[in-house]
Amino acid sequence: MSDVLVLEGPSTLGGTIPIAGAKNAALPCMVAALLTPDPVELEGVPPVQDVFTLRELLMSLGVDVRVDGSRWTLQAERLTSTTVPPDLARRMRASFLTLGPLGVRFGSAEVVYPGGCAIGERPVDLHLAGLEALGFTVDSGGARVRIQARRLRGAVFEFAKVTVTGTEHLMMTAAAISGTTVLRNCAREPEVVQLAEFLRQMGADIEGAGTAQIVVRGSSSLRGTAIRIIPDRIEAGTYAVAAVLTRGRVVLRGARAEHLTTLMECLAGQGATVQTTTEGIVVDARAVTDFRPLRVVTEPYPGFPTDLQAQMMTLMTQAPGVSEVVETIFPDRFNHVAELRRMGAHIELAKPVARVYGPTPLRGTVVAASDLRASACLVLAGLIARGTTVITNVHHLDRGYVRVEEKLRRVGATICRIERVSGSRSRVPGEGEGTIGNLPLG
Repeated sequence: MSDVLVLEGPSTLGGTIPIAGAKNAALPCMVAALLTPDPVELEGVPPVQDVFTLRELLMSLGVDVRVDGSRWTLQAERLTSTTVPPDLARRMRASFLTLGPLGVRFGSAEVVYPGGCAIGERPVDLHLAGLEALGFTVDSGGARVRIQARRLRGAVFEFAKVTVTGTEHLMMTAAAISGTTVLRNCAREPEVVQLAEFLRQMGADIEGAGTAQIVVRGSSSLRGTAIRIIPDRIEAGTYAVAAVLTRGRVVLRGARAEHLTTLMECLAGQGATVQTTTEGIVVDARAVTDFRPLRVVTEPYPGFPTDLQAQMMTLMTQAPGVSEVVETIFPDRFNHVAELRRMGAHIELAKPVARVYGPTPLRGTVVAASDLRASACLVLAGLIARGTTVITNVHHLDRGYVRVEEKLRRVGATICRIERVSGSRSRVPGEGEGTIGNLPLG
């Protein structure tokens, strides 16, 4: 049974929230450790479930992983397998990134099709086409993919569609192949830029990361190195929206405003003050009176992030008039709509467009998280809802957020976690058996 989060609203946030390292930057850097027998060191790795799952996966292959707080050391000197265990691969999409690095270093690799959040179709055909261009033979029959190195060489490959994991996958694979690879129509996310810097430090020559074209001059003898993981822009963005939604003032310690330009423009448009300081980003919405309707179109970076679409929808429920979300990245990423409706939101959905009519007062009830960012959306809704909000399936939230209840509690939220163990749950002092407040848990 997954844990449960309980919020009593409404709340006004005020204080400092430390921003953890970006799990979407840490994961590909962890996989890149497969490219060298030397140890690599990552500082600032966030203690979230996706990271722990990938650690278990890499260790199952024979990678030595040592953890000292947020400093992780990984060494793939003596691997025992190049077949990723199916049960681990199905838990997370990042498992598929192991295919190319294993194949280029050891000649072959096998992995089942990946799992992850239920946010719609996320095909890997571009990964496989790119690996074929680099000289692998690909057997993708059934539920698994097997590759074998034939004549590996640099190549020119253009992605038919911008893909973050596809860009990362081919970039790190090409980094270990002698010759020049040109990747076109690449993703430009900060996490891609960080991986490129990591690979450069390992000995590859990479130009253009952060633009649509990346040139990789690979090396067959990559070495160990160390890097600090960038702060998580999606975690920072989530708390920035929370500050505005609750008309509070929050310091996002360590966050980088240059990674969140489109979001900060949206929040400033609501009347919030956004400042960059040596400590991080300060979001002050105490002077905000009425919210304003807005239109958000998700786009590849530097456009509006799809990973912040659900959180912004919570804010839209409080704006007068009609607001709109157009989801161009994952057109089916609207599982949170039904749960917001349960809390009183008025939303019309015709994928890939959602229209939000407001303002509507939200009320606490029992809601279920369906994926990582939908979980965050419901937490924000619970901050402003009247009464008790109970969020189930919190394991989705734990995949990408570090101790969300502790961070929010320190800045003024009334929130707690209830652990569910073996079909039961721990008691909260003062509550009746089988209920939280007046809400049945079932």
